[in-house]
Amino acid sequence: MENDELTRRDFVTTVAAGIVAATGADLAAQQQVTETNVSIKTPDGTCDAAFIHPASGSYPAVIIWPDAFGLRPSMREMAKRLAGSGYSVLVPNPFYRVSKAPIWEDASKVNFQEVRPKLTPLMGSIQADGAVEKDAPALIAWLDTQKAVDRSKKIGTQGYCMGGGLVVRTAAAAPDRIGAGASFHGGGLVTDRPNSPHLLAPKIKGRMYFGIATNDDVQQPDAKTKLKEAFDAAKVPAEVEVYSMAQHGWCVPDMPAQANGQPIYKKDDADRAWTKLLALYKAGLV
Repeated sequence: MENDELTRRDFVTTVAAGIVAATGADLAAQQQVTETNVSIKTPDGTCDAAFIHPASGSYPAVIIWPDAFGLRPSMREMAKRLAGSGYSVLVPNPFYRVSKAPIWEDASKVNFQEVRPKLTPLMGSIQADGAVEKDAPALIAWLDTQKAVDRSKKIGTQGYCMGGGLVVRTAAAAPDRIGAGASFHGGGLVTDRPNSPHLLAPKIKGRMYFGIATNDDVQQPDAKTKLKEAFDAAKVPAEVEVYSMAQHGWCVPDMPAQANGQPIYKKDDADRAWTKLLALYKAGLV
């Protein structure tokens, strides 16, 4: 569980703290954050990760699960923004079983069709049954040894695209530690298979938020209903919301362009999603 001395980069940078606070107020205050590359032992090997937190003090921990393009600068920037709002953030490389990160530096320069054969085994390595269930407890155990983490507070987790399902599985794997989970344009949340993430609702104790892209909703219009029904039946507080003008991937700044050349990233809806995230953590990480 020690830091990876070969790849470790310690530096302090300044980011805007609480770009949009949970109350909707715009805060201009700035806070220093520290970013470190770390290595975490898991039952399946060593997971490389980024650990980003305020430069002093202890704060609630958050695990960010990346999309299919993995741990890269855009995910680190999200973590820095969140750390600026008072969280100690871990971004694991979800594909550590196959390759160290970054596999791609900038997803906007990736031709999705060309890299699809490479994506399949990468995604399969973390989406395999039991993978998250091994990783999540190991990541949480590591976080709970860090001075920057307030262990008296619950842990949050958020994920994008592929990471949405990983959030649900993390919340189910560690229900007593995960106080809130947020999925943004999550993929495969509701399937007809026995391992569908939505079926894990009875194992979850934390608050949940699901932000759904409009094109995902068009392709699977019953998913939002089944999600809400599953969590309501389990008596788990969950909000399910469709972003009517946003496409799959809208929260991630370096997403490739749509087929029509228009950007996928949609800043106004991404900021609205961020406001929802901060409100969720404020309520759940207590």
